[in-house]
Amino acid sequence: MDWNTYLDEMNRHLSELGKATPATTKGFGTLTRAAKENGVLDLKAKEFVALGISIAMRCEPCIGFHVKALHKAGGTREELADVLAISIQMGGGPSLMYAAKTLSAWDQLVGEAG
Repeated sequence: MDWNTYLDEMNRHLSELGKATPATTKGFGTLTRAAKENGVLDLKAKEFVALGISIAMRCEPCIGFHVKALHKAGGTREELADVLAISIQMGGGPSLMYAAKTLSAWDQLVGEAG
């Protein structure tokens, strides 16, 4: 999978959805900002939680978006591997498959050393 192309396409779909349902998508954006900007956890910790949930829910676009956000928040590949291990432990075989996809997304979107 080419994660950059996939996420670009997803952004186009989201843009179209935003035109069709502006109040809903604006409300979701407000909810997202409120969840990320408030509370005692830092943004990196929140992105790790979001990524773990994305893996458990098997949401490929969510995985890609949260991998990018996690890197921007200062996450490392080593930290990611820890989160992937816990995701596998909690979710079993299906999470194993999506953890592998997540590592692939990281390596494509961020780079192996990132």
